[in-house]
Amino acid sequence: MATVTDAVTAQPHQEPGHGESGYAESGHAELGRGRLYLRRFLRNRLAVAGVVIFALLVLFSAFGGLFTSYTHTDADFTALTQPPSDVHWFGTNQGGNDIYASAVHGLRRSLVIAVSVSVLTVVVAAVIGSGAAYFGGRVERLTLAAIHFLLIVPSFLILALVSHRLAGDWRVLIVVLTVFGWMSTARVIWSVSTSLRERDYVTAAEFMGVSPPRIILRHIIPNLGSLLIVNLTLGVVATVLSETALSFLGFGVQTPDVSLGTMLADGANTVTSAPWLFAFPAGLVVLLTVSMTFIGDGLRDALDPTSVTGAAGGRQ
Repeated sequence: MATVTDAVTAQPHQEPGHGESGYAESGHAELGRGRLYLRRFLRNRLAVAGVVIFALLVLFSAFGGLFTSYTHTDADFTALTQPPSDVHWFGTNQGGNDIYASAVHGLRRSLVIAVSVSVLTVVVAAVIGSGAAYFGGRVERLTLAAIHFLLIVPSFLILALVSHRLAGDWRVLIVVLTVFGWMSTARVIWSVSTSLRERDYVTAAEFMGVSPPRIILRHIIPNLGSLLIVNLTLGVVATVLSETALSFLGFGVQTPDVSLGTMLADGANTVTSAPWLFAFPAGLVVLLTVSMTFIGDGLRDALDPTSVTGAAGGRQ
């Protein structure tokens, strides 16, 4: 964590208003850092492979339905539990639903849930964590006490109960996963922000009468950029696994809607007799989690100047 923190705090965020030359120098510096980060990232072959895989998955979820005449709710009663064929590329399930169409819709639903929860979680954690660090004192103590209390609450059981009672609406699932998913990230952000609040540019902003919310949003959070990006990327993986587990157990997305978790649950009991029901959604889950893990590792190395990849990129 110390290395990520060093990378995050290396460049303080500055207020505009230093003349045209100041803007130009700042713009060139940002462009130079961006090119350096990109070069470091592209040196990581696994990270590049992760981007390619993730892009293909997104394209499949967005446009895969154009290559079939079936939807995830259509049933072909003349082909119940049929293996892959020219008509049904991924086969069908016990109800005659096309697995290919279900996989396209299920991947799209899982991606929407994962990305939404990850973004909301990082935003909430950044505001609460950095706010607690900046204000300090009683606000900091109360915030940390609330975070520690929520961390010991059996959140998975609460998630399961709330999702089940609300009929597995995926929008409700996003809210519930966000409510119980920001604490760990906020704890990390708080620990990093405690050093940022002592920086000269924060003290200067306070001296100039800048309001605390503006200091948090314009001076502290921007300097957590690399940490937030890495947590955002890896948060997608954690959310996919959480949503899949909840749906697999029957507490997540509910029929007639489909997610990768519900498809895995449907195929779990027929792994030997109809393996395609489990194999295709399982393959998509593996590809999604692996690609995001590769991307997250690549971003961490690119934004961390002390890593092997970062050092190699910086020497050239």
